[in-house]
Amino acid sequence: MIDLKRAVVSGLILALVVEIGCRKEAPKEPPRPDQTKQAEPVPAGRAAGAKIKIAFSAPSADHGWTGAISVNAKKQAARYDDVEFSLTQAPTAADQVSQLNTIMMQKPDVLVILPQDETVTPAALAAMKAGIQVINVDREFSDPGAQRAVIKGDNYGVGFQAGQYFASELKCKGNVVEIQGIAGISVTNQRTKGFADAIAPCKGGIKIIAQQPADFAPDKGLSVMQNILQAQPKIDAVYTHDDDMAQGVVQAIKNANRDKEMWLTGVGGSKAAMDQIKQGGLYRATFLYNPTMAASAVALARLLAKGQGLSDLTEPVIPNLIVMQAQGVFKDNVDGYMAIGF
Repeated sequence: MIDLKRAVVSGLILALVVEIGCRKEAPKEPPRPDQTKQAEPVPAGRAAGAKIKIAFSAPSADHGWTGAISVNAKKQAARYDDVEFSLTQAPTAADQVSQLNTIMMQKPDVLVILPQDETVTPAALAAMKAGIQVINVDREFSDPGAQRAVIKGDNYGVGFQAGQYFASELKCKGNVVEIQGIAGISVTNQRTKGFADAIAPCKGGIKIIAQQPADFAPDKGLSVMQNILQAQPKIDAVYTHDDDMAQGVVQAIKNANRDKEMWLTGVGGSKAAMDQIKQGGLYRATFLYNPTMAASAVALARLLAKGQGLSDLTEPVIPNLIVMQAQGVFKDNVDGYMAIGF
């Protein structure tokens, strides 16, 4: 009996060993990116726990859009306890370069630049060579080595959407005036090219009878449009590159009592433009180019300094290029955009 019991026990033990040996462990699901916590790398030259120094350089706030750029940047920086933020504004490209040279001596972790024009590129290149990371906002540098990342509006898309609107409303036939921004900068070139490409299928039916820059300035928009109105007896529509500048164009048209014979569009998304679009009449549309991109630029600068990527992306670095989509604002949808007008 004892031998029988021993045999039974031995058999049970053997069976248990075989079962355990044959059983496969269920594979473990790899952790999702948002569940994986890694120690933040501290970039060379910045002590652990030290505040991140972000310097923002922009044109003077003498224009609605550029003023809103500075406001959005400061508001975003104020959200962070670990950021030391400074803002400089320059009336000219030469002043901006001078300011940037001074800023570089203060050794910020990241420099965010909305340049006056491409002549600011050498200063940005110098910052990058000195180990200061640069984020370029909106107006592009002439050398891609001058920045670590670019965040900008879709200037070509703005022009293309405007051109499609003109082609549709004019049924591919009419005389159009184009009031551009600052001559030669990427913003102006891309908005002009997008518009031209969009009306190209009209095969010359839409004629651009006048094309002149007005530097995004309302007073210059007024004087430029006054001269064009005197020279052109028949104008069907006006494509302007900027909502603030367009206010001067509107005034010129009204002063000449010609607001019933034409209509116009702007770019940017100002509250004044949206109010006029809602009323109906001369101001038909604007194409959003929201200055909130400055807030996003500050957020990107902070991530760059911390050696982190965007939280919902797998990659632990920020993208090299972010382009904000262009959106058209018309009388039938303007109410949905009023809250973000500047």
